[in-house]
Amino acid sequence: MGDPRVERLATVLVRYSAHVEPGDLVLIAGMPVAEPLLLAIYEEVLKAGGHPHLQVGLPGVEEAFFRLASDEQLDFISPLQKMIVEEFDALISVRSHTNTRELSGVDPARQRRRNKATAPLMKTYMQRGAAGELKWVGTLYPTPAYAQEADMSLRDYEDFVYKACFCDQEDPVARWQEVHDMQQRLVEWLRGKKEVKIKGPNADLTLSIEGRVFINSDGHHNMPSGEIFTGPVEDSAEGWVRFTYPAITGGREVEGIELWFEKGRVVKATAKKNEEYLLQMLDTDPGARYLGEFAIGTNNGIQRFTKNILFDEKIGGSFHLAIGAGYPETGSKNESAIHWDMICDMRDGGEIYVDGELFYRGGEFMI
Repeated sequence: MGDPRVERLATVLVRYSAHVEPGDLVLIAGMPVAEPLLLAIYEEVLKAGGHPHLQVGLPGVEEAFFRLASDEQLDFISPLQKMIVEEFDALISVRSHTNTRELSGVDPARQRRRNKATAPLMKTYMQRGAAGELKWVGTLYPTPAYAQEADMSLRDYEDFVYKACFCDQEDPVARWQEVHDMQQRLVEWLRGKKEVKIKGPNADLTLSIEGRVFINSDGHHNMPSGEIFTGPVEDSAEGWVRFTYPAITGGREVEGIELWFEKGRVVKATAKKNEEYLLQMLDTDPGARYLGEFAIGTNNGIQRFTKNILFDEKIGGSFHLAIGAGYPETGSKNESAIHWDMICDMRDGGEIYVDGELFYRGGEFMI
């Protein structure tokens, strides 16, 4: 007998997150290890009247690509992938790696070149998403590799994942609606505000949010979710921040990141581990040194760091910044081939002021 939590997650992804409608072209992407969830999503899309298309990858393919591809191949954009981003109605992506460090040995310069080549696809992806033309959602299937990264047994990690998605409950959609309502109150309060100041042991940073929109992230694009976010005015960031958790991307773990901003741009960056990789990513393109996102995590069901950004950026009591591309729906104009989230815990007494009024302290909203 299958795990009922898998069936509930598939239902949430198709009916609530991607809101698949009759006739929708739907891509379902993942690895073979996620077969139970991929099959459940496929069946749910059929029940919803959509046209499901499976894209199942193989372990080792990404590493082989970066190891063997010529410059021409690094720059090549698959017509199939281009068609998916430009024409499909919904994308459901299931993270399901069996080796989270597969790309650790890849030359960062090759990753940077690939990022530049795929930048037009990312721009189209984000623009169509902002316009409501592309319904996308990413989730995770618990694998032994993710469990090991989180220092948990597979059974405990499965419980963690399904609990964070409310799929341990009979009606997870109702719980996500409650999250929406709570976060909407915050978003409404922030409407029309102009300036954010972050102060504490790990930050002294000022951002302009004038004319920008805060988004209620309530499980429609990330599952699990639980955050409110916006795109800061591009030339506004002034000050300094130290990220208390490692930032993990491209198969690398970068620890102890500190960034200094002047007129919105990162003018100095250091890290205790993998600093060279950080600096290379910052030089991907001009937009990589500017902020594309400022967000506050609200999911108090996620209280531990698991080395997976899908969960970690939602930690209740944290905020995160993303260097690189911003989401157009927030009003962000920053364009880049990267979007890299970095997280800072605020439960040590950190404060956030909005237009001079205390908005957040020690991990709790004060309004």
